[in-house]
Amino acid sequence: MGDISVNEAGLRDPAWLDDAADGGLALWRRIADALRQEMGVLAPGARLPTEAALATRFGANRHTVRRALEDLTRSGLIRVERGRGMFVAEDILDYTVGARTRFSEWVRRHNKEPSGQVLRLEEIPAIAVIAAGLGIAVGDPVVVLERLGFADAMPVCLGTHHFPADRLPGIHRALATTDRITDALILAGVEDYVRQVTRVTARAPSMAEAARLRMPRARPVLITESVNVDRAGTVVEFSFGCYPTPRVQIVFEP
Repeated sequence: MGDISVNEAGLRDPAWLDDAADGGLALWRRIADALRQEMGVLAPGARLPTEAALATRFGANRHTVRRALEDLTRSGLIRVERGRGMFVAEDILDYTVGARTRFSEWVRRHNKEPSGQVLRLEEIPAIAVIAAGLGIAVGDPVVVLERLGFADAMPVCLGTHHFPADRLPGIHRALATTDRITDALILAGVEDYVRQVTRVTARAPSMAEAARLRMPRARPVLITESVNVDRAGTVVEFSFGCYPTPRVQIVFEP
């Protein structure tokens, strides 16, 4: 490949732009290779030019450019947000599952700032799967917290947390007054809790999940089913977590 020069957009133009006689297949690979070199220069999260701009830059049609971008997306180097554009992929965060797994501590270990957005907080009767997870009867009251977790303003977890309302009086009010589940449980009388079990599966994200996690539907999400218990071994939380594989991988501590 020839030398690469810097264009007015701050990206580098390869000298082989005029040498596209090898056909569309060779050209899309060359475009992918040129953009792949730039991934190490651009900051994670940086916005990439549009397909139209790249087509003009490389002297190719949009179909050829799209093939190059699809290759980079499959490689995990870029991510596509519908309606917003294409971005350089961020580093993958190791979500370590251990006895005391805490969202804020996990994010801060990666030198990022944790935050959360509450999507739903309500009390509902327990359906069978939730009742089984919490060890209560079907129809017993359950407080449900659905929250989107961020690391430096980038969504990394969509969590649905269930708490036994009768077992933890005041948990609904506590969750409404604090951003951290650990602090809410303390307010409800649970001084400490540990992870009893975590099950992990993978599947394609729904349209809503992909939109909230800002990820392509072509990439899978990791789904965790977790049970937390207090010092006496009583279940205090049963939750589902949805993690975007472009940004998160799950690691189990022995």
